Parts: sequence; structure tokens; C-alpha cells
Amino acid sequence: MNIHSGFTFRPGFVVRLVSTVSGTALALLISSSALAAAPAPEVKTAAVHAGLASKAGSVKGVHTHLHHTLNCLVGPDGDGFDSDEMNPCGDMGKGAIPDTKDDNMRVKLQSAADKANSGLDTDDYDEAKAAAVSVQKMLEAQ
Repeated sequence: MNIHSGFTFRPGFVVRLVSTVSGTALALLISSSALAAAPAPEVKTAAVHAGLASKAGSVKGVHTHLHHTLNCLVGPDGDGFDSDEMNPCGDMGKGAIPDTKDDNMRVKLQSAADKANSGLDTDDYDEAKAAAVSVQKMLEAQ
């Protein structure tokens, strides 16, 4: 079968073409599914700030970075959001918890937020730092 440009279809060409297009579509579908299952940038950023909190040299430093962690998790409309503290996730969404569609993930992120709050609720450096270490591990496991 000849086409205007002089291109000639050979037997099996259409089958290979359809197979290639279908394979590409399948690869894109799998890639988009994998991306949807990947941790949100907000979770990664919250984990970084929990790590900074765990390395802080004072309880004030631990609290500062735990506030940043909590702000990333709950977002500006969430419980515990502190507008006096930096929100390093401000341009990423509405917060990791409100942006999460998966109920199991939401429960895990809420547990991390609760642990961050426990670190914020104490003025004991070792307790606050231990909470920060826990929060970092919880978030990195996602």
C-alpha cells in the first residue's frame, strides 16, 4: 500500500506500530501511577526540617524546625499551623495531610504531626530532640 510520500507499508508494520504505541501508553500509565504513589514533596520537606530539628543545639532550635515540620504537614488551615513560623512548603500545596488522598498515609502523617506537637510541648531538650528524631524517621518511612 503506497502513501503520498512514497512510504510503503510492509506486512506487520501496523501491528508493530500499534504495539509500540500501546507499550508507550502503558509505560506512561505505569509512570504516572508510580508518581502518584511517591511521597509528596511536602513530606520530604517536612522530613528535612525534622532532621534539622534533631540536630539543633538548643531546645529553641528544635522547636523552630519542628514548627516548620508541622507547618508542612498540616498546612495553613490545619491544627497547629503557626503563621509566626516559616512554612517551607507554602508553595507546594495545602499541607501534606490535607493534600493526601490515601487514608492510611493520612493516618501516618497525622501520627508524625502528633509526635512533632509532643516535641513542641516540652521544654526539655532531650525530649524535644527525641521527638524530632522520631518524626524524621516516621516521615522518611513514607
